[in-house]
Amino acid sequence: MRRRRFITTLGGALAWPLSGRAQQSEPSRRIGLLLNRAADSSEGKARLAAFQRRLKELGWSDGQNLHMEIRWDAEEPETARKGAVELAALAPDVVLASGTLSVKAMLRASRAIPVVFAGVADPVGLGVVASLAHPGGNATGFSSYEYSFAGKLLEVLKEIAPRISRAAILRDADAPQGIAMFAVIQSAAAAIGVQVSPVDLRDSADIERAVAAFARSGDGGLVVTPSGVATSRSPVVALAARHKLPAVYGYRQLALEGGLISYGPDWPDQYRRAAEYIDRILKGEKPADLPVQAPTKYELVVNLKTAKTLGLTVPDSLLARADEVIE
Repeated sequence: MRRRRFITTLGGALAWPLSGRAQQSEPSRRIGLLLNRAADSSEGKARLAAFQRRLKELGWSDGQNLHMEIRWDAEEPETARKGAVELAALAPDVVLASGTLSVKAMLRASRAIPVVFAGVADPVGLGVVASLAHPGGNATGFSSYEYSFAGKLLEVLKEIAPRISRAAILRDADAPQGIAMFAVIQSAAAAIGVQVSPVDLRDSADIERAVAAFARSGDGGLVVTPSGVATSRSPVVALAARHKLPAVYGYRQLALEGGLISYGPDWPDQYRRAAEYIDRILKGEKPADLPVQAPTKYELVVNLKTAKTLGLTVPDSLLARADEVIE
């Protein structure tokens, strides 16, 4: 009797560590995230949530078979550099890097860790990949937009404010996309019947002087092309309101903050698609073999409150196409 009890107890004691070891050997993967927003940014949180939801749909859950290390850089170069170094030291299986600053910092920190990027304007021109079809290195992902979409910004502005005959194009002249998008807008301007001139986004004082001078003549509007400067340091929404200028923005967030209208990529969708690439890399594919993809979804946001303030009647055709109407 005692002998049987001893064997049973011993068997259980031997079985427990084996079971424990089996549980510990469950494969758990590590991914790093270097995100180009502040940690308390509502936009950044929305993008992260879209990414995590899609990963979960693909079978990856943080804290179960996946461990996430997140760093937020808020478009600050030193913070991005520090975050990239910290993530590289952790040797994750793959890193998601959002925005040009983040992905370049990550590639400086490591050319071995696979990197999936979202929101990089010109990955070939910036040296992030060798080509869109064949990235060739340790990075691939999703570009911010195709430059042709910039012409649509001017079309949308003319549609919501048909009286305009002049447009100031606010661009980041220090970035290749700023120059390229102005060229596209310039090409479209004649057919639309609008004269365009560039305003370089460098510092707030220069922007204020340029917009104030532009506003002194009538029948003008603003096109604010997408750039990190426009979203982080530029007072363009307040300036447009102060000078009663209709303005179109390349970022949805600026329409939510009081801008008249925005047209641009659906950013959460880019993060959902980035999750799909990360899933493929975790399952053995290489970034070099995954082509860089352009946005497939754009969204139009109309701020009716701002339109009313400017005395504009938004055409029904525009409202019918809007993905979001702010009242």
